[in-house]
Amino acid sequence: MSESTDTPMLKTVVQVDDVEPQEVAPGIVRRRLQRTQYARGWLIDFAAGTEWPETDVHATEERYFVVSGEVIDGGERHGPGSYVVFAPGSRHRPRTESGARMLGITVLNERDH
Repeated sequence: MSESTDTPMLKTVVQVDDVEPQEVAPGIVRRRLQRTQYARGWLIDFAAGTEWPETDVHATEERYFVVSGEVIDGGERHGPGSYVVFAPGSRHRPRTESGARMLGITVLNERDH
């Protein structure tokens, strides 16, 4: 099956390793992925023994998927394959002992458009 060229593509493809990494704190690197009017994506790599530099407070829903390693969040351990969802108004401060990679999405609200 081939795709029609009659309408514009409604998707964007990004090679994550081509996205410029930004150091959030020593040992923590974030790549800001494609943003739309509805959500923004990100990929974060944590070196072993690191913790997010401050408590992350969510005005909107946030979700992440643990790609590799282990994230400790709220006293719970989330290994590879874990999918974690935070409701608006929630807060957390993830850390890791072993190192981790997480892929996340933050849902944007109307005022962020």
